[in-house]
Amino acid sequence: MFYQGVLTKMETEFSSPIQYYLVFENDFINMNQLLDKSVTIQFVKYQCLNCGMDKPIYRQGFDRQCFFEVPQAADWVLRPELSMAHLGKEDRDLEYEKQVQLQPHIVYLANSSNVKVGVTRKSQIPTRWIDQGAHEAIEIVEVPNRYLAGITEVALKDHVNDKTNWRTMLKNEIKDEDLVSWRERLKSYVPEEVKEYFIDNNTETNLNFPVHRYPNKPKSLNIVKLQSYTGKLVGIKGQYLIFEDETVFNIRANEGLVVKISMV
Repeated sequence: MFYQGVLTKMETEFSSPIQYYLVFENDFINMNQLLDKSVTIQFVKYQCLNCGMDKPIYRQGFDRQCFFEVPQAADWVLRPELSMAHLGKEDRDLEYEKQVQLQPHIVYLANSSNVKVGVTRKSQIPTRWIDQGAHEAIEIVEVPNRYLAGITEVALKDHVNDKTNWRTMLKNEIKDEDLVSWRERLKSYVPEEVKEYFIDNNTETNLNFPVHRYPNKPKSLNIVKLQSYTGKLVGIKGQYLIFEDETVFNIRANEGLVVKISMV
């Protein structure tokens, strides 16, 4: 039995453990059900998430031309402080930018490889934390637009990390942190215009991932180069599939690839 489709990031369900679903155009796979089974992944072709053409993927599931044209890949996506919709200024598509930027956003702390600060839309909590492989997280502020979240993140980056070490996250070499104490220590660094949105008296959220065995030396799978790979699935964390031979496959980093997946 096999499934074929274009990769997009796995859908998730917040439960204990997290439930993962790989969704294709006409089908889906509950990936948790594949744990401890032999899984084969084969590269078929490219399929840009915007134009659908079989052209090499450049970044974020888009071919090079589309990446520099679509609003979903504009600079403000990765750098929220560049958001301008609240000023009525267009970057690539003002209507899209208003839809995404002018809604409640959360600045949070998450512990995946270390304590880091991040930004996401309120509607993406706890999905964002799951995608980052965080085993604990807490909200710091809730603001009405992406720009305010962005300037808060920039201010806090001087005092806390803003990157995840994916190898450390996958090896699970993580110590528990008191995120409530972290939040309180960072409170004084929140920009003045954001202080009214600071969240008091909330507790951290804990996440449990479906991993039977963590890798000691994770090695990333390049499915385009290898064309086909077979391994026993022993865990899922973040957007990574973890295999028994310590190969790991980042679904999100391979968006826009059409693959065939079969299992024994």
